[in-house]
Amino acid sequence: MHTNRAPLFCDTALAARIERVEAQLVTLAARAAHRRNDGRGFVIPVAGGVASFAEADSPFNKVAGLGFADVPDAAALDEIERAFAACDTPVQVELPHLADPAIGALLTDRGYRLESFENVLGRALPGEPDPVAPPGITVRRSGDDEFDTWLDLAADAVAHPDTQGVPWHEEFPREVYVRAERDMAAAGVLRYAALHVGVLAGGAGLRIAEGVAQFAGAATALAHRRHGIQAALLSARLVPAERAAPRLRPALHPRRAGQAALNAPRPR
Repeated sequence: MHTNRAPLFCDTALAARIERVEAQLVTLAARAAHRRNDGRGFVIPVAGGVASFAEADSPFNKVAGLGFADVPDAAALDEIERAFAACDTPVQVELPHLADPAIGALLTDRGYRLESFENVLGRALPGEPDPVAPPGITVRRSGDDEFDTWLDLAADAVAHPDTQGVPWHEEFPREVYVRAERDMAAAGVLRYAALHVGVLAGGAGLRIAEGVAQFAGAATALAHRRHGIQAALLSARLVPAERAAPRLRPALHPRRAGQAALNAPRPR
């Protein structure tokens, strides 16, 4: 990769665009789940963001995109909390750290508590990236003909997370994870496959919208870890993002520049 790349500064305008794209993905994936479930679930616009319930235990059951429009009023939060309570699901708000601080204070006053904080890297997109090609590893787009195989690999990999670092606070049943991946495909997420000495060993997703390249997850099979597959998947997905650079502004990946998850102690 280029070593003389200028650092990316994430101001509130860029953060707002990233959150807007994230809310779009949550909305599209949730609506795909609703189509599978005879319309059950909800997507409720709220203060520039969205409150979404896709299905039980789904990773798309959340409030996303708040912080860069109005501060939600009590009536809007009451509606959202009642909707989640009707689905027997606690409210989880993903709030970017550049959001209006009044929202965090409002949620705290309503009994929400901070559960986790996520901080990930971003980069601008000028120029063609230098490829990363570890020995024996190739990366290509993954088509519908191997979707089931790709899903099995990804689900198995997620079921065996790395033990290094701080563990992630969310876990999802295998069948829910597989359905969520199908819903993301319906939302326009492209799939990539990594092969290690000719064997399918890793998978990853990419969605490009509004100048943001969303790196929508990546997983490596347990038997093929520590061979550079994640680096290869990262490099391969940067290529289409870089090629789209004339119509894109800076990109962040894999999710937000920084965000906190605040959970209500129980649905209201």
